[in-house]
Amino acid sequence: MNLIVIIAATLVAGIGSVWLAALLLRVGVRNGSGGVNSQHLLSLAAGALLATAFMHLLPEAFESRIEPALLFGVLLFGLVFFFLLDKAELWHHGHEHHHGDHGHAHDHDHGHAHAHAPRMGGGWAVLTGDSVHCFGDGILIASAFIADIRLGLVAAVAVLAHEVPHHIGDLVVLRQSSPNQRAAIVKVSLAGTMTMLGGIVGWWLVDQLHGWLPYFLVLASSSFVYVALADLIPQLQKRLPARQTAAQIVWLVVGIALVSLVSRLAHGEHGHGDHGHDEGHGEHGHVHKD
Repeated sequence: MNLIVIIAATLVAGIGSVWLAALLLRVGVRNGSGGVNSQHLLSLAAGALLATAFMHLLPEAFESRIEPALLFGVLLFGLVFFFLLDKAELWHHGHEHHHGDHGHAHDHDHGHAHAHAPRMGGGWAVLTGDSVHCFGDGILIASAFIADIRLGLVAAVAVLAHEVPHHIGDLVVLRQSSPNQRAAIVKVSLAGTMTMLGGIVGWWLVDQLHGWLPYFLVLASSSFVYVALADLIPQLQKRLPARQTAAQIVWLVVGIALVSLVSRLAHGEHGHGDHGHDEGHGEHGHVHKD
């Protein structure tokens, strides 16, 4: 049963985020007034990622009997690791335009705003980076589901929220290199299916290494924290009028509230109390796959 749920959740997060991004592009994504404000999407995604990491994944990992100092060490390692992946342009595909004539562009055109910059290698470079990113997301979602279905649902929502702005940028870039809008959606959707493949690999890997589950959860947390703090929030650090700043804060809180709501609803369906899944916990609180 766990595998079926993981496949369904990773498909929704991986492909659903592409279709939602295409819908928002159709409605109209704006940096200013009118349409869907991209700043709101970034704030929502940042709030969802931070809430998932600090309110759900990390507390679950620290319920194990592993020394907290060791888990904090893994968290630090994860942050440095994702920073190095970012530098290698394997994790955040939004940085590919740093090459060549655009080597200085990252100071002004960071992350999702890359949609307006030319890229080396065209659309295939975007799709390659996106596929790697989605595969990693799938592993993280699977790790959360194996710990607890409630955690898995929360993680899937967080991934969905932060992938929408990514895919908006991808679609814009692909549409610039090809006039066929439908083909662009299909290509990015195929990259999104890598989330499902990552979920299957993660399900097998974590199930084989039950004692390592808390470490997987901490690594998932470090990924979410890094994406939020290094990629999303810096784009919100602009000098804006008070009204727009307040809107950013509101949407950040909405992201946190969304994750909390999903967690509460899922918790209500799968048992009550803070340890509703204790029955499946072993030495480190693991749930065996069905």
